[in-house]
Parts: sequence; structure tokens; C-alpha cells
Amino acid sequence: MANVFTDANFDTAVLNSDKLTVVDFWATWCPPCLALGKTIDALATDYEGKVNIGKLNSDENPEVSVKYSVMNLPCVLFFKNGQLVDKHVGLAARGVYEKKIQQHM
Repeated sequence: MANVFTDANFDTAVLNSDKLTVVDFWATWCPPCLALGKTIDALATDYEGKVNIGKLNSDENPEVSVKYSVMNLPCVLFFKNGQLVDKHVGLAARGVYEKKIQQHM
């Protein structure tokens, strides 16, 4: 199961992580976000212990969404060593996210 990231835990859980961290920005009213949620959960299970993967509800956590200019959902950001290294906006096949994970591990 994917981690839950929030405005309150973002710095600790994402920026200070020693692993590649994948953050899925989503909202309950967004059907593509809900579809992507299953893929994110599966990736979190498959990469457990290797990659930090989680979700951030952008409606409930606007600070991080604004900080990283997330304007369209779903939006998946990839962080390494506290820095944004990649992003994907919109729903895509699982392979797109896996390719980015492999590229940045």
C-alpha cells in the first residue's frame, strides 16, 4: 500500500528520504486519479524497501501542491536527494512510471 504524504509530513517523508520518492498528487473528484491510485498502490508493493511511493491529496494539502505548481491532476512527481528530478502529468500506463523509477533509482 502506498504511503500517505501531507503538507505536515512532506519535508520529512519526501525531501529528507534517502530513497527515490514518487508522489502521486490526486483528488477524490478526479476519475483518472482514482484509476491511477491502483497502479500507485501496486508499484508501492513491488518497490517496497527500494523506492518511497505515496499519494498526496491535493485538495487536503494545498501547500505542497502550490509549492510545486501542480495545476493538473493526476500529477506524479519524482524526488531524489530532496530535489525534484522528474514529473508526469496525466494518466499513463504502469510502464511509464516504472521507466521513470528505473531511470532515477
